Amino acid sequence: MITLSGWITLVVLAASIVVFVGGWLAPEIVAVSAAGLLIATGVLEPSQALAGFGSPALITLLGMFVLSQGLLHSGALDRLRELLSSPRIRGQQQLVVLLGAVVAPLSAVIPNTPIVAILLPVIEGWCRRRGVSPSRVLIPLSVATITGGTLTLIGTSTSLLASDVSAGLGYGGFQLFSFTAIGIPVWLIGSLYLLLASRWLPDRGLNASGTLTELTRQGYLTEVVLPRRSPLTGTTLHASRLQRRFDVDVLSVHRRGQRLQPPLAELRLKAGDRLLLRCTRGELLRLQQDEMVALAGTLLEADEEPATNGTPAAEPTPIRLTEVLLPTGSMLAGSSLRELRFRQRFNATVLAVKRANTTLHDRLGRLPLKAGDLLLLQAPLDAIRGLQENSELVVLDELESDLPTTHRKWLAVLTMALVLLVSGLNLIPLVAAVLLGVGVLVVGGCLDASSALRSIRWDVFLLLGGLFSFSAALQQSGLAQLAADGLQGWLQGWPVYLALVAVYAVTMVGTELLSNGATVVLLLPVVAKLAEGLGQPPLLFIYAVVFAASQSFLSPIGYQTNLMVFSPGNYRFLDFLRFGWPLTATYALVIPAVILHVMGGG
Repeated sequence: MITLSGWITLVVLAASIVVFVGGWLAPEIVAVSAAGLLIATGVLEPSQALAGFGSPALITLLGMFVLSQGLLHSGALDRLRELLSSPRIRGQQQLVVLLGAVVAPLSAVIPNTPIVAILLPVIEGWCRRRGVSPSRVLIPLSVATITGGTLTLIGTSTSLLASDVSAGLGYGGFQLFSFTAIGIPVWLIGSLYLLLASRWLPDRGLNASGTLTELTRQGYLTEVVLPRRSPLTGTTLHASRLQRRFDVDVLSVHRRGQRLQPPLAELRLKAGDRLLLRCTRGELLRLQQDEMVALAGTLLEADEEPATNGTPAAEPTPIRLTEVLLPTGSMLAGSSLRELRFRQRFNATVLAVKRANTTLHDRLGRLPLKAGDLLLLQAPLDAIRGLQENSELVVLDELESDLPTTHRKWLAVLTMALVLLVSGLNLIPLVAAVLLGVGVLVVGGCLDASSALRSIRWDVFLLLGGLFSFSAALQQSGLAQLAADGLQGWLQGWPVYLALVAVYAVTMVGTELLSNGATVVLLLPVVAKLAEGLGQPPLLFIYAVVFAASQSFLSPIGYQTNLMVFSPGNYRFLDFLRFGWPLTATYALVIPAVILHVMGGG
């Protein structure tokens, strides 16, 4: 019988899932709000609902973000960059071998999101030099980091969250290498699959790759505004000979928010008019140098008629066009360029935005940004260097030589090695080792305190801390026991292996529909009680959920690294499904068998 607290939990849970799937609110806001509702309705005490925010696993995850940033900032991964961009890597298969053999194990100790962020521009540069389509290698980059993440406890946030939930259920937390015996076969199978199946990835070509950088080579669409002193004001497009003189196509003209109807040839232009142009990079720069137009993509109203006093402003550094990616979890997502005051904040002007397979170019200032968007920027070189230090955007151009370095790479590497050693040998708890490592990096100059704070993914902190309340509510309300009884009735009499396969499949579907964190906190209390009912060790089923939730290959939105490579690779939604389903099916059959072999049971 479902109690009143059980019904309340079901309503809050159902509403949260609807909002999760609909994407109407940021996931972390949904999780925190749900925790507040469970407290307000009396289902949970505040200490129960908020216990996740102070959990050792979550604190460990925050510290890992800082340790990873210290490695990246100190140049400790420079050798990996050099290896991947080496002229000795001449073909796609060689690069894929490196991704499986080197990058995947690295993601066992560094969160995969920063690994993908730092290697994206390196691999894109390699593709341009070798004439290989990025679509042939970027999905393997994401898959490699995902499969390698299960080698250790700190490889994914999912594993750390599961450790906390398991401890809360009374089965104890996990050690640093608890998953390694199972994770090694997972990594080897994934690497072999990448080597065999990457040849079947779509080849979208270089010129048709869809990246904004390639668009600029053939001409791109951008919006400009006519300043007061423009030679074009007061003339018609025909009389100005703009299109013949500069090889520019004027596609539309906007005046005071209204789109003027064609024909446009005899239209007399006025100061403040917005023109949508198709032109090459060089032609746009010529128009700007002659003070005929000003870029309008993100200009605020006060900027649309700049006063030049007849003298163009001196530029402190060379102007460059660059491509940046809005990663998952960026605080910029959900706000428009105008609201962010993007141009003033980053000293960069957005020329175009690419979302999935669509390039957006009209009225960019009012466009709300989304995770996965690609932005084509024009900015001074020093501004682009600053963007490389900003965790809210990922610069997809190779400017490594321009980045400042602290020359503390060996300290960063030694610190990470010691953290792994002392925690792996159980000399001190993992959370203590990580926090001490953070202190060493900051005191040792690998990272300053402000950079350390900026490296923390606070959205992940809020999401995982809020989700912990669902696990507590499922236990407190008795829903976990009811769900386990229902599953036990269905699985009674099944071989343990098939029961594990069923749990793996359910977790996999939940991960694709919701998120890996949400799936873990919802299913772990249920499968633990299911295992007890079936007379099996609970950790068997807990591990099946952890590994299923950590492997997501079927959609670009199922895992954050998939979304990061989606636009740069010019992929389509079904590309992930076509490439990922054989590996997903293989894992669904193999991982439960490996878990049984390693842990016993049956």
